Amino acid sequence: MTEALLRVENLKKYFPVPGKMFSSKREQAHAVDGVSFQVRKGETFSLVGESGCGKTTTGKAILRLVEPTAGDIWFEKINLMALNREALRRIRKRMQIIFQDPYSSLNPRMTVERIVGEALSIHGLAHGKERKEKTVQVLERVGLGAEHLPRYPHEFSGGQRQRIGIARALAVNPEMIIADEPISSLDVSIQAQIINLMEDLQEGLGLTYLFISHDLNVVAHMSDHVAVMYLGKIVEMAPARNLYQDPRHPYTLALLSSIPVPDPSLKGGQIILQGEVPSPINPPPGCRFHPRCPSRRVECSRMEPPLQETDPGHYVACFL
Repeated sequence: MTEALLRVENLKKYFPVPGKMFSSKREQAHAVDGVSFQVRKGETFSLVGESGCGKTTTGKAILRLVEPTAGDIWFEKINLMALNREALRRIRKRMQIIFQDPYSSLNPRMTVERIVGEALSIHGLAHGKERKEKTVQVLERVGLGAEHLPRYPHEFSGGQRQRIGIARALAVNPEMIIADEPISSLDVSIQAQIINLMEDLQEGLGLTYLFISHDLNVVAHMSDHVAVMYLGKIVEMAPARNLYQDPRHPYTLALLSSIPVPDPSLKGGQIILQGEVPSPINPPPGCRFHPRCPSRRVECSRMEPPLQETDPGHYVACFL
């Protein structure tokens, strides 16, 4: 068992919702509501779930790109919640992020040299000629080269832009990268190239990934551990192989049943969930999945099931 590089404990993020005119009631959207997990050095830990479940907010809250409402975030022995602005800037050199959309995450007015080299200057790692040399080195590592330095983001394809985003994250030699749906906006043929690149970088540089995705096939291929989120909470968490071979939460079963297969005749029936995802402004009492759960019981609407270890390393939040 390797040492935990990141520990997230009871992380919460509530967003205020504008109230109605002349109303004193202030509502909040419970985007992330009591999430806990740990990521070990050198592994890929994935957060999965449908859109709006809180995956991206969790990733941004860990880096404090959005300020958490409550909870603790430990990077090795450092509590990120206790850091001031300057100390947080220094620790971010060790933790970087790859954003989902390569079209909007790159400044259109900056050249590739400035985009990738900016972090080197901010963290005081290189300046002038040395900065340019290091920028070329990191671009070559992601499959680009010196000829791309003077070009602007609009001159590149989607896959190339994401490579630039990866190069920007790698420039400061981080230990951990939060990858927020890094391939969801790319063509399928390009997705495989980016996934292979990320795996090669992890092996070559010893990187640790927090991988955020809704693509269950990619998650199965990439991950060491997987946590399934629903409406701001983790409902199941396990080693990737265990989760895919022996899913135990009804929501996980429904997600896995939706994975396309080449020959549908070889697949069991798909579980069709009824109703819509409840509003995070007014989440249901008890288990948040119970309004849509085909196996719900009376106690599911009355009490919230704790996330309990049912087998070594396999955690499930379900009374079943």
